Amino acid sequence: MRTATRVTAAALAAATALSLSACRDSRTSSSAGGGGKGGTIKIMVGGIDKVIYLPAKLTERLGYFKEQGLKVQLLTEPAGAQAENVMISGDVAGVVGFYDHTIDLQTKNKCVKSVVQLADVPGEAEVVSTSKAGQIASPAAFKGKKLGVTSPGSSTDFLTQYLATKNGVPTSGYTTVKAGAGQTFIAALNNGGIDAGMTTDPTVAQLTSTGKAKIMLDMRTEAGARAALGGLYPSSSLYMNCDYVDAHKADVQKLVNALVKTLGWIKAHKPAEIAAKMPADYAGGNPKLYEKAVSDSIGMFNGDGLMPADGAKNVLNVLAQFSPNVKGKKDTVDLSKTYTTEFASKAPKQ
Repeated sequence: MRTATRVTAAALAAATALSLSACRDSRTSSSAGGGGKGGTIKIMVGGIDKVIYLPAKLTERLGYFKEQGLKVQLLTEPAGAQAENVMISGDVAGVVGFYDHTIDLQTKNKCVKSVVQLADVPGEAEVVSTSKAGQIASPAAFKGKKLGVTSPGSSTDFLTQYLATKNGVPTSGYTTVKAGAGQTFIAALNNGGIDAGMTTDPTVAQLTSTGKAKIMLDMRTEAGARAALGGLYPSSSLYMNCDYVDAHKADVQKLVNALVKTLGWIKAHKPAEIAAKMPADYAGGNPKLYEKAVSDSIGMFNGDGLMPADGAKNVLNVLAQFSPNVKGKKDTVDLSKTYTTEFASKAPKQ
């Protein structure tokens, strides 16, 4: 039977606080999270030091938000589900997180859409403990294993379920472990809490460089994502409440202008140059390793901020099989309301 580790008391307290704040429905306020009349626009990032969300902080570091005349405050919450709760409560204007949240939220009768798509692939890798690499050469060997995901119900959880069942292992055939990201994931792999798991850079680079883990599946590239998932799987995006977007179109366009300009800057510069622009503490005292992490994952980002329509359909197909909220509701989901190309198509390209 699939199980998940219990959350800590601190996490429960945080979740309680979020649920209480969620009693305020942001749909009743057009100024949720700031914005309008020169106010500060607050954006929550689902793990601000993760390379998959690098464009958000890089845009700030390059000065592109200010160039657009915006005051943007970037906040961070490592768990994507909690990040979306903060947005729904109205405490932030948007979230830089996985696109799949917009589909999940639509099944809960909430209109949320990606206004700029930063990446067309997950940017994740399935890593295996080096000591177990001989036993787990593919998802077909997941049976009986302990597999780490960020948290149950997360994007990594759904993708793990997809990979397992696609390779003949039912979701009841392995144990799901909440391993988090960064140091908690590394500790889980090192102490035997998990045999394998799905994570992102710089965690992948830290594990492989020390010889603690090997990469089994690499979804940080288009080729790798297509091989593992049968197509594109749009991930990192800036998503916002539909009502907020409608009430602040000028500000949303400026946000998208800044982020699309950053995507162009990424395409025009080398990983070392990109890594050098990021906060020094993101490197964890090892700049060369961080540069490698950026180099290995940077190909996930597109250059135009546009959503690939076939990719959105692929995300829905995966969620319809494994997300409790989306199962049985696939035909009711209107993908056209989960993303828009209105702003990215107007954004000046670098």
